Amino acid sequence: MQSLPSSHPWLTLAFALLLLGLLSWIADRVVNRVFLGVIRGIAARTRSTWDDRLIEHRVFDRIAHVAPALVIYYGIEPALTIAPFVAPSGGSVEQTLTLLFVFVRRVALAFIVFTVAVGLSDFLRAVNAIYNDTYPEAKDRPIKGYLQVVSILLYVAAGIIVVAILADQSPVVFLSGLGALTAVLLLVFRDTLLSLVASVQIMSNDMIRIGDWVEMPQAHADGDVIDIALHTVKIQNWDKTISTIPTHHFISESFKNWRGMSEAGGRRIKRSLHLDLTSVHFLTDEEFDPLSRYEFLHDYMSGKRREIEVANRRSPEPPGLIPERRRLTNVGTFRAYVAHYLRRNPNIHQEMTLLVRQLSPGPQGLPLEIYCFTNTTAWAEYEGIQSDLFDHLIAILPEFGLRAYQEPAGSDLARWSQAGHADALGREEGSSAEGSSAEGASAEVSSAE
Repeated sequence: MQSLPSSHPWLTLAFALLLLGLLSWIADRVVNRVFLGVIRGIAARTRSTWDDRLIEHRVFDRIAHVAPALVIYYGIEPALTIAPFVAPSGGSVEQTLTLLFVFVRRVALAFIVFTVAVGLSDFLRAVNAIYNDTYPEAKDRPIKGYLQVVSILLYVAAGIIVVAILADQSPVVFLSGLGALTAVLLLVFRDTLLSLVASVQIMSNDMIRIGDWVEMPQAHADGDVIDIALHTVKIQNWDKTISTIPTHHFISESFKNWRGMSEAGGRRIKRSLHLDLTSVHFLTDEEFDPLSRYEFLHDYMSGKRREIEVANRRSPEPPGLIPERRRLTNVGTFRAYVAHYLRRNPNIHQEMTLLVRQLSPGPQGLPLEIYCFTNTTAWAEYEGIQSDLFDHLIAILPEFGLRAYQEPAGSDLARWSQAGHADALGREEGSSAEGSSAEGASAEVSSAE
C-alpha cells in the first residue's frame, strides 16, 4: 500500500477513519431521506397496493442500510493508506494495518450479506400480504408457511456465507461438512420439518382455513382461526384469548371444524323437553274440541277424528269385555303440534332434517327431542331462535294437560314438610277432640247410673 507523506501519521490515520465514519453516516442519511422519501412519495401516488405493502414491511429500509456498509468497504483502503508509517516492509505497523484492513472489509461484507438476507425476508412477508390482498383464494390457500420455509433457508444460506466470509473460506467447505451434521440438523429442525409436512397436508387436504371455527378440546381451543403459519396455528377463543397450537398437532390429533355448518347455512338445534310421565293420558271429549281450534292442529284433529271413527266402527265389540279402541293421547297431539309449529316457523330451515321424536323414558320423565336447523348460523341469532322456540313450547304444555318434569327443589321439600306437619297437627287435634267426646259420654253414663 502506498502512503502519502505526513509528519503525524497516527493523527492523520485517526482523522481519515473519522472522516470515513462521517461519510458512511452521511450516506445512510442521504439514502434514508432522499431515496426512501422518493419511493414513499411514488407509492403514495399510485393506486396499486403492492408498493404500499413493500413500504409497510420496511423492505427498502432494510436494503438502505447497505449504503453505509459499501462506503466503509470501499473507503477503508484509502483511509488506511493516507498516512505514511516509517517501518521496514513487513514490519509490525504494516501487518497491523493489513489485518485491520482485512477485518473491516470482511465485517462490512458480512454485514451487507446479512442485511440483504433480512431485506429479502421482509420482502417475502410483503409478498404474503400482497397475495392475501390480491387473490380471493388466499383465505383457502394461504402461502405463509411456504414463504417461512424459504425465509429459513435464506437465513441458513446467509449464515453459511457470513461465516465463510469471516473465516476467509469458501462456502463449499462448510456445505461439505453438513453431511456429517445431518443427524444433528434433523434433531434441531425436527419441529420445523414436522410443521412443514403438516402444512403441506393441511393445505392439500383443505383441513383448516383462516376464519374457520375450530374446536380442539385437548388444547382447550374453541374459536376462529386467525393465523396459519409454518410452526403454529393461532385460534382466537370465544373469550377473546389466543390459543397457539403447533401446526403438526392438526395432523396427529383430532379436532372439529365447523366450516361445514357455516357453508350449509343452517345450525342444528338438538334439545329435549322432558315431560312428566304422570301427566300423559288419553284425550277426553272435553279436551278434543278445544285443541281442534288451534290453527296448527285443526286439520290434524279433523283427520284423526275420522280415522278413529272408522277404526272403532270396524272393530267388533265382544260382550262383557271392554273393546280395544283407538284413541288419541295428549303427548301424541302435542308432538304433532310441535311438528306443525316448526314447519310454519320462518326461522327454521325447511330443507334440512326436521324431527320431533320421543326418546326412552327415564328417571327424568319422557324426553321429547326437537331436531331441526335454523336458517342462520350467527351465534346470537341462533340462541335467540332456540330460546324463543322452547319458551313457546314450555308455556303451551298446560293446554295439552302436560307438565314439564322438574326434580324437587329445596322449596318443594320445605313445602311438603310444612304440609305434612300441618296434617299431623290436624290428626292430633282430631284425636284430642274424639278423646274429649268419649270422656264426656262416659261421664254422662256414670251420672245416669
